[in-house]
Amino acid sequence: MSAEKNTKGTLLIVDDTPANVSVLFDFLNENGFKVLVAQDGKRAIQKAQYAKPDLILLDIMMPGMDGFETCQLLKSDEKTLDIPIIFMTALADTIDKVKGFQLGAADYITKPIQHEEVLARVKSQLHFTHLKNQLEARSVELEKRNMELDAFAHTVAHDLKNPLNAIIGYTEMLIGECSPDIPPDEEMRDTLHKVEQAGRKMVSIIDALLLLAGVSKQTNLVSEPLDMADIIEQVKQRLSYMINEYQANIKLPETWITAQGYAPWVEEVWTNYISNAIKYGGKPPYVELGANTEEKDKVRFWVRDNGSGLTEAAKEQLFTPFTRLHTGSVEGHGLGLSIIQQVVERLDGQVGVETTEGQGCLFYFTLPTQNDSQS
Repeated sequence: MSAEKNTKGTLLIVDDTPANVSVLFDFLNENGFKVLVAQDGKRAIQKAQYAKPDLILLDIMMPGMDGFETCQLLKSDEKTLDIPIIFMTALADTIDKVKGFQLGAADYITKPIQHEEVLARVKSQLHFTHLKNQLEARSVELEKRNMELDAFAHTVAHDLKNPLNAIIGYTEMLIGECSPDIPPDEEMRDTLHKVEQAGRKMVSIIDALLLLAGVSKQTNLVSEPLDMADIIEQVKQRLSYMINEYQANIKLPETWITAQGYAPWVEEVWTNYISNAIKYGGKPPYVELGANTEEKDKVRFWVRDNGSGLTEAAKEQLFTPFTRLHTGSVEGHGLGLSIIQQVVERLDGQVGVETTEGQGCLFYFTLPTQNDSQS
């Protein structure tokens, strides 16, 4: 529903008696509402379709198309279906009132009109509509979260099973081969390294689960100016084992543009992007980080790799929850990117990727500038 700035909402009065309209128009306007007027049902429908008022005050007894028919047509049109209607009627018969409710009216006011009663009923309906819209939006959000959590549960069960089986198998092998008199050979060291990798994989899955839970539950988010250099240093320490294993070369900018955000979440975004760039980059991986001003109120942070890039079909699926894009020796983006998208959107930013098959990928996310966040 539309409501112009500095008004309490937009109302449409439908009445064929100018004297009634004039007095009610002035009263509602003085009480902070934007008021539109239509003198018959046909014009009321037209105005409701393009102006999208927050509420309609509809007279029943009008020549030609009466209020009942007007209400029925408004409620049969998707554009006007959700606009609450309050009937204004001199009819005292219960049958007429019931008919109005059956057609979809939200309330009725009996003529002669009492201004304070009109104001009270209008405010009550607008408040109810506001609560209803909030509830519907929350229901849609909860449904989306439930679907993602269901998919996440299946993915976690699958992803944890593989490293757990590896840890169990390698541990049993080591127990059988260990001897207090013989130092570990190269094969045993390699097996221990695989156990370590499996354990790290499980930790990363658990971290992703905790991050998703935090995004879903945290309501009072404290957004502050970010020390991006410090955040990147923390990420490099977390990924030091991967950087060493893949012999990755990471290039950083000399300075960072200051943006606003929640540092623990931004660290997770960088961790996801950089670890993907290392895993799916060239051999050895060359990973470049940078930032530039996207708009006057946004900073775009990015990670560029030297990998094989993505096809257009793969690019379209990239931020779909828990989609696997790689089927080779390295597992796909899976758990991370859909969660990263939610994180960045909660921080009032956007995510995306620029890629050409055979020429690597540039993953980016945007955050508000410090000045924009404080204004």
